[in-house]
Amino acid sequence: MTTSDPQTAFVWTWLAGAGEPVVVGRIDADGPMHTFTYARSYRERSNAVPLYEPELPLVPGTLRPAGGLTVAGCLRDCGPDSWGQRVILARHVGHLTSASDVSELSLLTYLLESGSDRIGGLDFQVSATEYVPRATSSATLEQLMAAAADIEAGRMLPLPLAEALTRGTSIGGARPKVLLTDADRSLIAKFASTTDIRPVVKAEGVAMELARRAGLNVAPTQVIQVAGKDVLLVERFDRPGGGQRRHLVSVLTILGLDEFTGARYGSYALLADHIRRSFARPAATLRELFSRIVFNILVGNTDDHPRNHAAFVSSDRSLTLTPAYDICPQPRSVPQANQAMAIGRNGERSSQLATCLAACEVYLLDTSQAQSIIDTQISVIETQWRDAADAARLTELDREQLFRREILNEFAFRS
Repeated sequence: MTTSDPQTAFVWTWLAGAGEPVVVGRIDADGPMHTFTYARSYRERSNAVPLYEPELPLVPGTLRPAGGLTVAGCLRDCGPDSWGQRVILARHVGHLTSASDVSELSLLTYLLESGSDRIGGLDFQVSATEYVPRATSSATLEQLMAAAADIEAGRMLPLPLAEALTRGTSIGGARPKVLLTDADRSLIAKFASTTDIRPVVKAEGVAMELARRAGLNVAPTQVIQVAGKDVLLVERFDRPGGGQRRHLVSVLTILGLDEFTGARYGSYALLADHIRRSFARPAATLRELFSRIVFNILVGNTDDHPRNHAAFVSSDRSLTLTPAYDICPQPRSVPQANQAMAIGRNGERSSQLATCLAACEVYLLDTSQAQSIIDTQISVIETQWRDAADAARLTELDREQLFRREILNEFAFRS
């Protein structure tokens, strides 16, 4: 970080049913710490709600992040991470090299320079009185794909393409992606990486299609080809239309973890406790959560870390799981695997159906109910695999790489 880094950013939000944002408060950098203060004008609104009450209750005065965090998680959730930070850094320095370090820029720089059409219902501005959205794009999807490849290869981008690519920097994740609008649909377009040695885009596409067929609540997806390359289109669930935005928080934030402790202490069992306390329809939500865990194991998705789960924050302050997203089979060099989050209360993470059955009571299910969920999902995957693979445009080689290796891996069935 440098002395020229911004020290303040104003947070704007879209209240329930609103098509235009209002200023909600201010973030101030205090060394590595970032405090937050609600604007009086916001607190005095009759329809004002906390951004996320466990962290930022709607009170006057300066709020400091708790639990060892350097910024409130509900604010951090709206910022770019790996891919978005690399795009912004490349725009600053011209191009990336092996020595490029995203820590060269500050958190507030990333918040203020990432695209305004970010995930959730917040944006960050330099002004408390004038809202100016950033980075609208007229570039084609093919141009954006080529620009993403240039970023990965360390090549310099023409300024218009660098600006266009910035629109998608506020989305999470490490892989190249951009934001699109198609008629009345808001989409995320995920690209293959130049370093891919397996069909990652189509693997996620077929897993999401199978999840839909298995009855999970998932974001709608479609695999297309652009310039001979695979692209996964994901419909955004935080844009209900009419200019409205739905506020959400990650499970990383719900569990009060940071990026570093999330991998170690992320736990589905702890999330289940939060669901019982703070979520609408807790019993149905726990069943859905258990079903997602089982499905991740069956399709070999071990990248189910706390930022790959989220919940909507309602105006009544209750939480609701968002549709599932980022379900992607992961490569394995050995049969054994562990999920990113612990499944039971004993910290067991083993990617096996037996682990789920042993922990079913955590999710308010008995053994027969849990077994029924497992059996149904196995049946759907086995009987609908070919149709789902066709929908995801998998080649015969792709199918050989995925089926019975990552999807329905034999390790999942071991006792």
